[in-house]
Amino acid sequence: MTTRELGRTGQQVSALGLGCMSMASDYAYGPSDAREATTTLHRALELGVTFWDTADVYGFGANEELLRPVLQAHRAEVFLATKFGFVADGQGGTALNVRPERIAAACEASLRRLGVEVIDLYYAHRIDPAVPVEEMVGAMAALVQAGKVRFLGVSEASAASLRRASATHPIAALQSEYSLFTRDVEAEILPACRELGVSLVAFSPLGRGLLTTAGPQLAAQDLRRGMPRFDDDNRAANAPLLAGMHALAAAKSCTPAQLALAWLLAQDARLLPIPGTKRPAYLEENAAAAAVRLTPAELQQLQELLAARPVVGARYGEGALRLVNR
Repeated sequence: MTTRELGRTGQQVSALGLGCMSMASDYAYGPSDAREATTTLHRALELGVTFWDTADVYGFGANEELLRPVLQAHRAEVFLATKFGFVADGQGGTALNVRPERIAAACEASLRRLGVEVIDLYYAHRIDPAVPVEEMVGAMAALVQAGKVRFLGVSEASAASLRRASATHPIAALQSEYSLFTRDVEAEILPACRELGVSLVAFSPLGRGLLTTAGPQLAAQDLRRGMPRFDDDNRAANAPLLAGMHALAAAKSCTPAQLALAWLLAQDARLLPIPGTKRPAYLEENAAAAAVRLTPAELQQLQELLAARPVVGARYGEGALRLVNR
């Protein structure tokens, strides 16, 4: 696995990371299996996929706890990112709370669950317009000063919020959804990252499974059932676009997932995709994308395909979209 610099920190991380959200939460992409997830983590170490991403809300702490035994045995090998911000709302859902007074406690709770002394990259999971960015980042910066956190990040932040955050304390990474199916960051956010020397960490780089060979089969509790892009009509409307991508992948002798990841890696030298999986076979397929190099002609073919067949369907429902790019 090749490496890339995280922002302008001098820290090298694996060019492809590992999104861990689905590993200990049946809510995220169907039933999970702790044994298989742990096998996936160990295989990631063998492949050099050592930039791991989790959050305190994934499984309401269960996801961080799942990582703990592997981290305790291999802490020096893993560059560990986690996030704070969402809390249980008492009604089975979540609410956003990034108020400065709770950030230190959230960090301590994550440290305990993960069984580590320091978090390498600590993100605010969303921006709350009611909480000044400067106050939130100021409280996060106190964790750096205390030695609890090494680098800071923000997730789904607008270019304006990123600039305000960076003016308060250096921001190493901005995490946002970015894939062949979700490209809104290209207008303002990716240019701001380049301007500020911030890595864009691309989550859901495979379109939440749409950009894989067979596409996702949704379990009854799968969170994607609430996403407009997964409506039957929208999936049917996007089928010709996916067929075109599959044809390009076949011509390249790679899988559709590998094509999608190689396309992202070609967009910017600091861009870091973090495809999520809980299965070793998919991890191996994704990791192999680091060796796929797209030519200028192939990149142009993809661009022309996307221009000819725009993606149909929003990535989130209306409520979740209100917390995006704030």
